[in-house]
Amino acid sequence: MDYKAKVIAIYSLKGGVGKTTLTVNLAAESALRRDKKTLLWDLDPQSASSFILGYHPEKKSKARSVFERDIEPGKLIVPTAIPGLDLLPADISLRGLDGFFNSLGKKKRLAKLVEAISGQYDRIFLDCPPGLTETSEQMMRAADIIIVPVIPSPLSQRALEDVVSHLKDHHKGHAPLLPVFSMVDRRRNLHVAAMSANPDWPRIPMASAVEMMAVHRSPVGVFAHRSPSGEAFHMLSGAIERKLSKLKD
Repeated sequence: MDYKAKVIAIYSLKGGVGKTTLTVNLAAESALRRDKKTLLWDLDPQSASSFILGYHPEKKSKARSVFERDIEPGKLIVPTAIPGLDLLPADISLRGLDGFFNSLGKKKRLAKLVEAISGQYDRIFLDCPPGLTETSEQMMRAADIIIVPVIPSPLSQRALEDVVSHLKDHHKGHAPLLPVFSMVDRRRNLHVAAMSANPDWPRIPMASAVEMMAVHRSPVGVFAHRSPSGEAFHMLSGAIERKLSKLKD
């Protein structure tokens, strides 16, 4: 079967906003319940997505070598325990990736690498490190849609505004953004007020099932798919698929 992957980047200027949680669960939903051949490419040197998906790192760190063209991306891709979901894992070597991109001077290296493997997948999810860096610049050129987790708080929403402003100024014709309220606690008045101001944004609740992902080393959709958070990830996955269906190839 021939594929032509759509690229979904999960990105935030801030850390600690549920980025990895979104990436892992959306990738799992894509494979498990949308029947899409899916790859999760972990670009974050903290490698949390790789850990949750059960990856055991090798002694020699190799993730950066893909960008240096020493190793083809396909040679580092590994299957996960979830049928239809593969992983291109991260490791500590990615800590120097921004400096490498800057020295390389090629603005679409990530986009070219994604294109090289897009014929093998329906969906490629990018777990991007936080911050406005050269890696994030590469991601913005490679993505078909950018999912931005936002905690319902002023600082997190301000970070989203900074991303929107940066894209407007530096990436004309950029991929569409989809803000998503993450780590939502309806007991907090601040959260309720923020969601009232943006009622159309999808929302993912703060939940014990999400916290248990690191214990199970598995997405919520595997061990608690009927939980409120499991249902929320499923609904968000559907919203992303509807947006992708409207994009021009």
